[in-house]
Amino acid sequence: MRSFLFVLGSARRDGNTETLARHAAAQLPPGVTQRWIHLDDHPLPPFRDIRHTGGDGVYPAPTGAEKLLIEATLAATDLVIVSPLYWYSVSATTKLYLDYWSGWLRVPGYDFRRRMADKTTWAVTVISEEDRSVADPLVGTLRRSGEYFGGTWGGALVGYANRPDDILLDTDALERAKTFFA
Repeated sequence: MRSFLFVLGSARRDGNTETLARHAAAQLPPGVTQRWIHLDDHPLPPFRDIRHTGGDGVYPAPTGAEKLLIEATLAATDLVIVSPLYWYSVSATTKLYLDYWSGWLRVPGYDFRRRMADKTTWAVTVISEEDRSVADPLVGTLRRSGEYFGGTWGGALVGYANRPDDILLDTDALERAKTFFA
């Protein structure tokens, strides 16, 4: 049974990117589990790279928001990173979440690397320029992050919007959303 985790990394609630992701998710077949997590609801402290500071690079067991996020990530078959394009990349909260993946590789008992290999990673983003190629750095970051573990790249759904609710005017993106997860 497929289980989708939608990781919302926008600084705005119910923004254009989330709206586009919800349009795509509405097309998932019945019985497919969906979990939506807004990263602002589970803030992570700054990531500290402790690989070379002793202790054989082993990271401590996650607690709090970190534990919730690692367990939700590993429980899903499909990870959908939902982040608007900020300065040609993912949002700061999304980047921080991805930074934690480095530590999760070294947390005993989670087998993060092997379990990530079984996942499909997807991207949903909205940009404020009509040239969709400006999203290439964001898409590349997410594609390569998922592929690093040997996982599958599902693809990127890119929409155009500038002001709140403008995504509803991007009929092309809304049409592509209907078959994005097919």
